[in-house]
Amino acid sequence: MAKVKTTWFCKECGHEAAKWIGNCPSCKQWNTFTEEKLVKKSSSNVAWTRQDNQVKVLPKNIDDISQTRTQRISIPDSELNEVLGGGIVPGSLVLLGGEPGIGKSTLLLQLSLQMEQTALYVSGEESEEQIKMRASRLKGTKNKCIVYTETRLENILKTLKENKPDWVIIDSIQTIYSLELESTPGSISQIKECTAQILRYAKENNVPIFLIGHITKDGAIAGPKILEHMVDTVLHFEGDRNHAYRIVRSIKNRFGTTQNLGIYEMNSSGLLPVKNPSEVLLAQRQEGLSGIAIAAAMEGTRPLLVETQALVSTAVYGTPQRSVTGYDLRRLNMLLAVLEKRCGFRLGAFDVFINLAGGIRIDDPALDLAIMASIMSSYQNIGLPPKYVFGAEVGLSGEIRPIQRVEQRINEAEKIGFEHIFLSKYTKIQDKPRGIKIHTFGRVDEVFEWLFG
Repeated sequence: MAKVKTTWFCKECGHEAAKWIGNCPSCKQWNTFTEEKLVKKSSSNVAWTRQDNQVKVLPKNIDDISQTRTQRISIPDSELNEVLGGGIVPGSLVLLGGEPGIGKSTLLLQLSLQMEQTALYVSGEESEEQIKMRASRLKGTKNKCIVYTETRLENILKTLKENKPDWVIIDSIQTIYSLELESTPGSISQIKECTAQILRYAKENNVPIFLIGHITKDGAIAGPKILEHMVDTVLHFEGDRNHAYRIVRSIKNRFGTTQNLGIYEMNSSGLLPVKNPSEVLLAQRQEGLSGIAIAAAMEGTRPLLVETQALVSTAVYGTPQRSVTGYDLRRLNMLLAVLEKRCGFRLGAFDVFINLAGGIRIDDPALDLAIMASIMSSYQNIGLPPKYVFGAEVGLSGEIRPIQRVEQRINEAEKIGFEHIFLSKYTKIQDKPRGIKIHTFGRVDEVFEWLFG
């Protein structure tokens, strides 16, 4: 009989300890250790090994390594193709996380029905009938998807070796377990072991694998933090249940840029890519109302025009409220302090509410000037002209700072039909004919004097 070993794992980083520790010595987080019982079994249960293609790997000088351009697998989904950096890289391991019911399984199942390559869809949560019901309402013409309902890792690896699919989907990693460990599915040790085995198979056989992961109530991927370090790409599927739009955001990508954004529209036939997000996000904007300003933002390599909404009202309670949706609360407090200190506007007795239309979240500092303009528009109860767009960072001294990739932002605003854009005077702009007029300022009070007099 195997000896039972009791160990403690950190939920954040996966650090292992012999006893409970209040503060993790690795990630410095408090109260993150959980107890697990481990029983290491014999390796005779392993169904997949590398004995058939065993090759001794020797160390090489970096100059002796040949560099070849990786041929990516083309994706018919334009949005996901953009987020991944140009397609699926063979041998890559991609982790897709999101809230329950947001559309993770729908997105990957829809993709498997549209691609030319054969996909193996491994489901540990749904039956074959349930997957068939979902597939019947999705748009797919190739029908090269193989469905396999299994949760045991050894059986999954054996099936992969026998069928040799072009790419694989595992839904979800928290339901997969290995007979090598006695712990329950979804535990830290099971997630680490199963992910390591799947990663080994992907690299040795040059097969891309997508893992669907659950998230916690805090929005992080369930399981140890080391899971995100092991995979090549981490995608977050976001969105408001009350909105029709869903967002795929690249958090980590070893084969492309991070913070890329893909927008989908959810309907009865699946997830439809939104080719021009700026026009969609600005389609329902109300012109002539106070508290609305348009920001020229960047998400990864994609320019995006976002409607910022502000509401400034007299505080009913003793302490004024500061509420944001899709924006950083601490940055809002900083901008309010700049307005009071550098511009002389007394907003300490007012409630301030900020919302980014469309249910999206953006952390680009280029939103600063648009946020402040919408606040002042609501405070003065004066609507801004509908053809104005703002793109600049605001410093603590009230100076307007330049932003990156300003040419792309200007071109996107011009394409949508905006006539005026407000930038920093320190921005380096190519001198060429444009259909949009560029206004440059050095201080935020100069902008407000120009807008409101």
